[in-house]
Amino acid sequence: MELDVALLSRLQFAFTVSFHIIFPSITIGLATLIAIWEGLWLKTGNPQYLQLAKFWIKPFAITFGMGVVSGIVLSYEFGTNFSKFSELAGAVLGPLMAYEVLTAFFLEAGFLGVMLFGWQRVSAKMHFFATVTVAIGTWISAFWIIAANSWMQTPQGHQWVNGKLEVASWLEVIFNPSMPYRLVHMLLAAMITATFVVMATHAWYLKRGEHQDFGRKGLSMMLWFALVLTPLQAWVGDLHGLNVKEHQPVKLAAMEGIWQEKETNVPLLLFALPDMKNETNHAELALPGVASLILTHNWHGELQGLKSVPAADRPYVPMVFFSFRVMVGIGVLMIGVALVGNYLRYRGTLYQANWFLTPVSWLAPAGVIAVLAGWYVVEIGRQPWLVYGLIRTSDVVSPLPAERVLFSLTLFVLAYSLLFAVYLYFMRKLIKKGPAPVEQLQQQRIGVKASGYALSFTKQLADESEGTH
Repeated sequence: MELDVALLSRLQFAFTVSFHIIFPSITIGLATLIAIWEGLWLKTGNPQYLQLAKFWIKPFAITFGMGVVSGIVLSYEFGTNFSKFSELAGAVLGPLMAYEVLTAFFLEAGFLGVMLFGWQRVSAKMHFFATVTVAIGTWISAFWIIAANSWMQTPQGHQWVNGKLEVASWLEVIFNPSMPYRLVHMLLAAMITATFVVMATHAWYLKRGEHQDFGRKGLSMMLWFALVLTPLQAWVGDLHGLNVKEHQPVKLAAMEGIWQEKETNVPLLLFALPDMKNETNHAELALPGVASLILTHNWHGELQGLKSVPAADRPYVPMVFFSFRVMVGIGVLMIGVALVGNYLRYRGTLYQANWFLTPVSWLAPAGVIAVLAGWYVVEIGRQPWLVYGLIRTSDVVSPLPAERVLFSLTLFVLAYSLLFAVYLYFMRKLIKKGPAPVEQLQQQRIGVKASGYALSFTKQLADESEGTH
């Protein structure tokens, strides 16, 4: 069997980007939660908020480091595995990636040290400022990455000059038609991912009878977050789907399993087995007309199918179809958890309901799985285009020996598997250790104030000394 260098290059990039996205999907939300807890501590003086912030800042640091290390590889792969793509679209995408480094990474790196190690070295307000800055840096990073990826999905503001893409309007490039929807969808996904990582951990503590006050506080807050964020994400996802219908109808057809060139009264397929060879579905379990109703607001609304384009212009339908259902299924599960959990809290039985706490403690990876499934829908659904309608993936693959790409892919799998095992080991170790007792933190606010007074007094003495001279 002859090895396909294009397929191997795609698999390598898919594996490395899938590994990388695990970590930003946690850190974006976790940085925001830490900033919220620290702000609440400063506002209320409640040491439980400080306990939450100081406990979760260590998992955040480990996860952030993994994200940085795994992300560096991706930019190199554009040059090594897709060199012609860099030649054709580098003038558009290169600056966007540079802006992410200049405006986000440097900002995060500059204040990360203060956030991690400055608890007793700077004032409480300065530390809070550093924490908020790191959180904002993660949002800015997401902004530029989503802008670049969204341009590849719905390209605007470009022009062809001497066979290469150049920028005609930066505003149109950055704020392309899908970018606002995808940015909000991704930021909400990151918040929900972090929410369920925290929720699962605190449910685990309660189930084991450990760190009860800490477990209750964290679980209670995360259930409130989930109650707001998960339905909001469903609404934003619906808007995003309407945007896909307008700008990438073939991707939508693969998501919904629609084959005919034009279909009306399109059913919502709960399950099916797409058959690309025979251009049909098998074993369908469907709700008649519901897909048309959701996407056109009309039971008999018309949707474009896969047969509207040649077979060579279609994505790999089964992967898109099932990934979409995994993402939506997990989203529905999360909404259910939020509703049931808040109902149990209303009844006053939440913290004793092991039948609820046990499955919730298993949901730590749920958000990550949903994010990965969503990215597979986005990226595989765009194929065979690397830049939708402009550049085909097969046309920009570097002319490398297939054996060499297979070798590097194997090394990545082995190295990343080892890295992930180490990551899980340290995360498990931190969680098993648990938070510092709240009694140790009772004097934290007083201690920080005292250090502030000492600095102020020292400055006053210095000023007086200068005055005498």
